[in-house]
Parts: sequence; structure tokens; C-alpha cells
Amino acid sequence: MLYTGKGDNGTTKLFTTPSGVRISKSSLVTEALGTVDEINAFIGLIKVAADVKNISIGDQGPRMSKVLHDVQQKLFIVQAEIAGSDMHIEESMVSDMGDTINTIEGLLPPITTFFISGGTELAAQCDICRTVSRRAERAVIRACEAGECVVLDASKAYLNRLSSLLYAFARLSNHFSGITEEPPTYR
Repeated sequence: MLYTGKGDNGTTKLFTTPSGVRISKSSLVTEALGTVDEINAFIGLIKVAADVKNISIGDQGPRMSKVLHDVQQKLFIVQAEIAGSDMHIEESMVSDMGDTINTIEGLLPPITTFFISGGTELAAQCDICRTVSRRAERAVIRACEAGECVVLDASKAYLNRLSSLLYAFARLSNHFSGITEEPPTYR
């Protein structure tokens, strides 16, 4: 079945809630879980578009779609941690993402200003994902600060780094398509 009906009254259960105890779906922890789920779904959208474009990270690097698929897998670990499981992101996963960002950055012109979102449809979708990932990060931090969940520093760093990866992918998509990034005019 696609539904159980147990949440029809606006409650849900986490790994850490005692047997029979349910929490409100409006809690900070469920907001964090939902927002991480939202970014995962949006990443699925850009993964499919990136696969069609066949964008790779350099000549010998992995395909953008493969990196995004790996990110989706890691976001399930983050969600499990938020929900109270003993799963968590490892420091090496944060380092690997940083290495990927650095590799992409080395393929692109240096950043000297902000850029207006857009260029290609894929770049615009990456920018949407970037903003949703920032919202997910803020939601997780709020839930942690309120004591509704415990998330280790590596998972917080992974969420923080994710928006940088998505920004790098937006720039890579434009670069791959020969689009010059446009800075804001501030007028």
C-alpha cells in the first residue's frame, strides 16, 4: 500500500520516538526531514537533465548525473540521522564533495561577482536546487538548536557544502553550453 493512514491526524513517528508516541508533522524535525526530502527530489530533476546533456566533470571526471545520484544517496543518510538513526555522514564524504567542487572550479573562469541565475535551463534548475539546499540546511540547524534532533558536524558540513556543489554545477552547465554568466547591474 502507498499509505497507512497513521498520519491522517497530523502526526508521524521517528526512529527515536518511544513505541506508540507520535509527534506533530508541524515540528521542526519533520520540517527538516521534509525539506531534505524536497532537495533530494529537486536533485532528481537536475540529475535527469544532466544525464541528457551528458555533462562530465572534465575530460576524465565523473558524469554530473552520477555525482548527483551519489548526493541523493547521501541525503538519505542525512534524513536517517535527523530521524534518530545511528547513520551519519563521514568526514571523507564532505572532503570528497569539496574535491569535486574544487575540480569544477578549476574548469571555470574565476568568480569575481555574483551572477544572475539562468543561462541554460539546467543551470537555472541547479540554482533553484542551491536555494532549496540552503533552506534544508537552515531547517536542520533550527531543529538541532531546538533540541528536536541531533545531527553530527559532518552532516551539517555536507549540507553546507551541497549548495556550493549545486552552484558549481550551475556554472558548469552554462560553461558546457557556451553561455557567459551575467553579473547583476545593481541599478
